[in-house]
Amino acid sequence: MRDLQMRSGGKFSIDFPILAATLMLCGIGIMFIYSSSVTATGELRSQEYLRQIFWLIPGLIMMVAVALTDYKYYQDFALYIFGGMLVLLVLTLFFGQVVFGGRRWLGIMGVGFQPSEFAKIAYIIFLALVVDRNRVRLHNPIFLSVLFFITLVPVGLILVQPDLGTATVFIPIFIVVIFIAGANLWFIAFLVGVIVSSMFFAMLPAWMEFVVQRDIPIILTLQTPSHAALLAIAAYIIAAASAVGYFLLHRRWFIPGAFLGVVLGTGILGGLAASRILREYQMMRLVVFMNPNIDPRGAGWNIIQSLTAVGSGGLTGKGFLLGTHSHYQYIPQQTTDFIFSIIAEEWGFLGSLFLFSLFMVILFRGAIIMRRAKDGFGAYICAGIIAMFFYHFMINIGMAIGMMPITGLPLFFISYGGSSLWTGLISIGLLQSVYRHRYTF
Repeated sequence: MRDLQMRSGGKFSIDFPILAATLMLCGIGIMFIYSSSVTATGELRSQEYLRQIFWLIPGLIMMVAVALTDYKYYQDFALYIFGGMLVLLVLTLFFGQVVFGGRRWLGIMGVGFQPSEFAKIAYIIFLALVVDRNRVRLHNPIFLSVLFFITLVPVGLILVQPDLGTATVFIPIFIVVIFIAGANLWFIAFLVGVIVSSMFFAMLPAWMEFVVQRDIPIILTLQTPSHAALLAIAAYIIAAASAVGYFLLHRRWFIPGAFLGVVLGTGILGGLAASRILREYQMMRLVVFMNPNIDPRGAGWNIIQSLTAVGSGGLTGKGFLLGTHSHYQYIPQQTTDFIFSIIAEEWGFLGSLFLFSLFMVILFRGAIIMRRAKDGFGAYICAGIIAMFFYHFMINIGMAIGMMPITGLPLFFISYGGSSLWTGLISIGLLQSVYRHRYTF
């Protein structure tokens, strides 16, 4: 009888901790968008907080609508949703509005939106469907490689805009979803190793030029395509020799040599490609991450001012509307990328801890919903959303405190912007939908 009551009540229930945390985060976001708009003389320099409220209302309606819809309904349309978002990304490259040097916004009836934000949700639904229907093939490296190359399609379209931060979000979503689904761990380790080594080799030339400030022969060699290709081939030869040794002698200690050889060779080529793809200002963001004082009045200004604002907040902060860095406009993008700096300055460590706890509620409750989902499709949707939320949280907070390079990722529910806010609220609606339908009726 008790089980029957749980099943009948579960259909109409909602996860109140997630809902409460989301609403509080949205409220905090509006508060500090307002605070960031107040000048040192007490004047209101923008109406961004009003626009955020205006965007919040339809966002909440969308959240409720998605929560009331059975998430399994999206199975039949996942491919069309994903394909439609790819079309919008292509249209953005040709007809998008240029803002701050990037062509990232499409305008419809005078209202601009960012397709790359909604592409994350479309990709999560698509990936969840494909993984759920092909779980028996998740140990096949070829299938996983094809799925990863499909992932690179939206990544490439967003990189061209250019928007490096948003493009990188798709990778952790992919890794987390296939990991939760039980994919081949060697493939996941290989993918993570290639990504890390590629970024390492891409950063080496900038590190040599700006940090060490002297020529290092091996790094100069990696900058030459022909030499880098030879080093990669040498790494592949070592991998092949290790593989032959394993099959002939059946010694397991050959496996790490083969694995590392392939990762190293691919990482060298990936680093060379990344150094050619990344633009100069993006490379400078990586440089000032290593040492902001290299360009304190240029690329390093954001990090230095953000760190100063965060540190000045102390334990309890200066008080709401009493922050100096925000009111004197020392921090660029202080309502978007660096809004956490304003929160830390005015609310201090304790206020930041409260903010962290609200995000942790969403992440932990999301993980619980994922574990209780009645099918793989729902569980993988939750896994993708958790990965997206955590990555945004980690990168945004990390760059505000100098622990991550500047990538331009907003803090969900807090940063100013309608597309990001709607993406976050729709994602919460999906979590609620999986929660509501966690029982079979």
